[in-house]
Amino acid sequence: MTYLGDVFALARKDLLLELRSRDTVPAMLLFVVSTLVVFHFALPSEASATAETGLLWVALLFTALLGLVRAFVAEREERVLDGLVLAPCDRSAIWLGKVIGVVAFLVAAEVVALPAYALFFRPVGWELVAAVALADLGLAAVGTLLAAMAAAGRARELLLPVLFLPLVIPIVVGGVGASATDDPGRYLAFLGLYDAVFAILSWASFEYVVTE
Repeated sequence: MTYLGDVFALARKDLLLELRSRDTVPAMLLFVVSTLVVFHFALPSEASATAETGLLWVALLFTALLGLVRAFVAEREERVLDGLVLAPCDRSAIWLGKVIGVVAFLVAAEVVALPAYALFFRPVGWELVAAVALADLGLAAVGTLLAAMAAAGRARELLLPVLFLPLVIPIVVGGVGASATDDPGRYLAFLGLYDAVFAILSWASFEYVVTE
């Protein structure tokens, strides 16, 4: 198979497993909607747009973390990752296929989360949609690499948040800036640069991570 063929086969595997098990996406949907409902009743009515947008990004960030914790569950429990590493394909294809699957899960959660945000807080503009789309790429790129690293450890549920949260703080900053300020272009460009840099680093280092 070609490189792209390997990537899409691996992504298709993740999507089919989720369609059959329905473990990850329903949990992400329940978490993000529940979080927005709590924020709606807990936040003062005079809260600023920046505060409301910041709470949305916190909800999206931890929703992504919830999905990433389960990203390599099937591979870890069935020792599939060992077989994938030994397969005659570029190991970076494993990373890219997993990224596509994670992005699909995030999009599925946000299809519900953004209308819920519009219902509870304020209308969703194009700036927020663009920021969320760029953030999904960065969260999936960084999170997939770190999830693969954490999958080899015993305290994986604790290790992943410790590694993941500091690295994605710039995404929250860029997302809030793009959706709550008068100059979204600068923050969207920042998110695009973050995605490009960390996607290249993650793609290049994934082979070392899974072999070690």
